[in-house]
Amino acid sequence: MSRAAFLALLAGLAAGPALAQAACPSLPPRANPPPEALPAQVPGPWWQPRVQELDRVLASTDLSRVRLLFLGDSITQAWFPLIFQQFYGMRAALNLGVGTDTTQGLLWRLNRLPLGAALKPELVVLLIGTNNAHNPRAEDVALGVAENIRLIRQRSPQSRILLVGVLPRGETAQDPFRASITAINAMIARCADNKHVFYADPGPMLLDGAGNLSDQIAYDRLHPTMVGYAILSTALEPQIRTLLGK
Repeated sequence: MSRAAFLALLAGLAAGPALAQAACPSLPPRANPPPEALPAQVPGPWWQPRVQELDRVLASTDLSRVRLLFLGDSITQAWFPLIFQQFYGMRAALNLGVGTDTTQGLLWRLNRLPLGAALKPELVVLLIGTNNAHNPRAEDVALGVAENIRLIRQRSPQSRILLVGVLPRGETAQDPFRASITAINAMIARCADNKHVFYADPGPMLLDGAGNLSDQIAYDRLHPTMVGYAILSTALEPQIRTLLGK
């Protein structure tokens, strides 16, 4: 290889992560952000009580010991305790999932977390967006996810992020949510620079060969059963093990 070709290769390698990060959905200059990208509390009877419960958990937890942080909605909150303990119990993990949470709800919560101060996880597992997926503008949802990534990076730059693609929902491949989720995931996957942000797409492992989502895997074709969580955890395990160093 010539010296010029070698220098060009090095330049390409150095530019790779930056190019990937630039491809992550971002707000255009002087544009009005969509609601998905702005912090806001989530209305309804479940969100606020869970947020208050987590406030008490945070106040009574030695946050300096947390190595692995899970952020997300009900799919994260409802991670089967037996499965969560089996995979993450020895990793000083903290589950801050909130049922009915949205990208904007998580942005609101992140602004209240001591992230980067008392709470400095080595790895953040982020799974958010399914409660926004009814929006026909997939780019708005992707932008909300990207804003959460940027806020986590800003608050806790030493933390790596494992971004999990929005999981499939609906019984069949023809369910209207499937196309929306595919579009969202195609956009947010570009946020991975494989240096600070990594992407995982375990959704296909929850489906059968025809693309169907069984009620044995997700009882309401959205929330995983114990079997579904076992599949999900197994699918994520290689990346989590690598990113935590064990």
